[in-house]
Amino acid sequence: MKLLIQIPCYNEEKTLASVLESIPRSIEGIDEIQTLIINDGSDDNTVEVAREAHVNHIINNTGNKGLAYSFSKGLEFALDNKYDILINTDGDNQYPSKYISHLVQPIINKEADIVIGDRQTSKINHFSTVKKFFQWFGTKITQIFTGDNSLRDAVSGFRAYSRAAMIELNVTSDFSYILDTTVQASNKKIKTVTIPITTNNPTRPSRLFSNMWEHMWKSGKQILRVYALYKPLKVFFSLGIIIFIIGSIPIIRFLYSYFTGDGNGHIQSLIIGGTLLSVSVNLFALGIIGDLMSKNRHLIEQLLRHTKRKS
Repeated sequence: MKLLIQIPCYNEEKTLASVLESIPRSIEGIDEIQTLIINDGSDDNTVEVAREAHVNHIINNTGNKGLAYSFSKGLEFALDNKYDILINTDGDNQYPSKYISHLVQPIINKEADIVIGDRQTSKINHFSTVKKFFQWFGTKITQIFTGDNSLRDAVSGFRAYSRAAMIELNVTSDFSYILDTTVQASNKKIKTVTIPITTNNPTRPSRLFSNMWEHMWKSGKQILRVYALYKPLKVFFSLGIIIFIIGSIPIIRFLYSYFTGDGNGHIQSLIIGGTLLSVSVNLFALGIIGDLMSKNRHLIEQLLRHTKRKS
């Protein structure tokens, strides 16, 4: 089996060498291990450090495209070059490379197609109590949307993908691929397992977001968008029913007053209720349209799957 370890990098000259040095040279069940650096527009010596460490492959993005774009480039490279397993890790040395051998074992043993390294965020000392709570809360929300209660760390970027998973997944986000592919994996019935890991101390602040609230806002929008992409009928019909019930209340109030002889003073209830019912009907229509569009998306994904298998 061929294993590709990809490392998206943006100005990681200070930590990249230690990441590359710690990557295992051999793993039982793996015949070939190669490394790929995706240079996301770095303006420091990241590429020089990678070359000095004898990295097997380097992809240079034109400008800083972001993590999702870089991951998708690595995914394409792995498929085009017939790798059996793809591991994604970070250039800031957050994830100890000693866990790479643990990460690939469920795939080698045919027990899973995606393996996620659970950072056990409740035990991370440099995480504040508030951050630990929101990490837990975010994972719970992701569990609800995916229906996968075994998920322990929804935003961990330390993951292994089998070739079958690489063929199935399509990155649709421009923020981060992690939640995007997690929801996709659930909807496509891709077997996912989690293994516990520890993390190294942080070497720099996150570049995906400036603070925790921005991260929550972007992540929340993304998971809702991806969920609506795959479950439009459920999303829009649920919203439509809620608005329909709320709109029915003032209409019932108006009708009650009208038939008891006091309808003239409650015409505003009829207007508000009618407006809300109109909104609910539009939401129902959007759900139907979205469901029909999802059928087309399913056919397009079948074509993509066929193309990837032929690559």
